[in-house]
Amino acid sequence: MRRLAAQQPTCFSRTALSKFAAPAAVATNSHYIQRRPAATQNLNTDDGSQILVKQRLNRPISPHLSIYQPQVTWYLSGLNRITGSVLSGGLYTFGAAYLVAPLFGWHLESASMAAAFASWPVIAKVATKFFISLPFTFHSFNGVRHLIWDTGSKFGNKQIQRSGWFVVGLTFVTSALLAYV
Repeated sequence: MRRLAAQQPTCFSRTALSKFAAPAAVATNSHYIQRRPAATQNLNTDDGSQILVKQRLNRPISPHLSIYQPQVTWYLSGLNRITGSVLSGGLYTFGAAYLVAPLFGWHLESASMAAAFASWPVIAKVATKFFISLPFTFHSFNGVRHLIWDTGSKFGNKQIQRSGWFVVGLTFVTSALLAYV
């Protein structure tokens, strides 16, 4: 702009440049001074708290999640966190119990646990294996799903929905297969 102004000074007349603020005025903000008259008053703590309570009553309440349609991705995200917590909590709990078992006389060694499990009825064995394998399989398959997303592929809305339902189906099928093994 400077070159053009130097070559053709009439092109940049005072009226053409008047809509642009001078750089010094913009930098110091002397061009656009805003003033707001405000009245203040001294309040004690109780009066201030009462005013705050009245203001909070007039504020709109955010609808939060109630206005959105639930999606499979919400449930799978929450379930992935829950299964991860359950699996890690179960590992730490069993590990700690296994370490202190000799002190309390508990028999948590593999042979005694296998013998106790073998004495159960078949339906109880299958149900226990199914419900124990369910969080393992879901967390594993959903973890693979997230690793695929980390590569940048399968990240469209339809692909995310499809892969979510695929993980749910695969979880139940593999848990059922593991339960009958």
